[in-house]
Amino acid sequence: MKNSGGKPRAGAVRKSKKGAQVGTGGHGRKALEGRGPTPKAEDREYHVAYKNKQLRERAAAKAELRGGRDGAPRGASGAARRAKSGDESEIVTGRNSVLEALRAAIPASTLYIASRIEMDDRTKEILSIATGRGIPVLEVMRPELDRLAGRDAVHQGVALKVPPYEYAHPAELLDLTLRKGQTPLFVALDGITDPRNLGAIIRSTAAFGGQGVIIPQRRSVGMTASAWKTSAGAAARTPVAMASNLTATLKEFKKAGVFVLGLDGDGDTSLPGLSFADRPVVIVVGSEGKGLSRLVTETCDAVVSIPISASTESLNAGIAASVTLYEISKLRAEGKR
Repeated sequence: MKNSGGKPRAGAVRKSKKGAQVGTGGHGRKALEGRGPTPKAEDREYHVAYKNKQLRERAAAKAELRGGRDGAPRGASGAARRAKSGDESEIVTGRNSVLEALRAAIPASTLYIASRIEMDDRTKEILSIATGRGIPVLEVMRPELDRLAGRDAVHQGVALKVPPYEYAHPAELLDLTLRKGQTPLFVALDGITDPRNLGAIIRSTAAFGGQGVIIPQRRSVGMTASAWKTSAGAAARTPVAMASNLTATLKEFKKAGVFVLGLDGDGDTSLPGLSFADRPVVIVVGSEGKGLSRLVTETCDAVVSIPISASTESLNAGIAASVTLYEISKLRAEGKR
């Protein structure tokens, strides 16, 4: 409806061409309400985050074109693969955790920093490591960090995005070791669910000359951010392979001449002076609660026990693997003298 002057009455509403309602009044109120949600930094062409996004997309495209031709993908095998289609990137939060993850060389894809964050020594080192490694740094508002971190996480103004790990294939990992003329030494995990145990075992495997760690696809821990941190950087050079069926994989290794040694407190073979040490070996470590599964135990060529004090009930899975790796490494070194 129009007033007598022929102009729209204040507060009147008319239809736009697309059917949206356009009001002539209340402009002051709308101005106070703001201009709606701010576009994401990576969607604004003038923002550095937009350029970082373009660089990441170009790098991803080049990597896809290269495929596995560079011979050393992150799984350290010629045919790295993503484990489960449901795997998603992880978010590491908190200044100490993010700093430890960066120091451990976790292959992070993005560092998120809260706008107007208070810069302490940890934050400065986080930024220094990230920029030095070429990790894109995005400045975001705290509500966005809250969303990324999750309801119960305390992010302290920083978060690190870690992409899904790319697992090697067990058979290809064995072939690669044999082609290099090395004596195979692997560790397989049977029912290990603590990522810190996985990280510790990867670290020990690297320290004592092992070529990789094998985990089953089901009922097992995967390469999480926590496992990366515990490995103290060893996961960057020691591959983790995923077996769709651990028992079947161990049988294939046996056909290739690899001895399967299970670790168990009641084993009938004592670790000191192990006669299998100079041969191709895969050490199988069971969970602390249940130990080795029945099928895996039946597949082992020998079940090895570590002599310990009677006052100690058992060893942590990571420690048991480390002790065994050390003994095999020592015996191999003595055999070369």
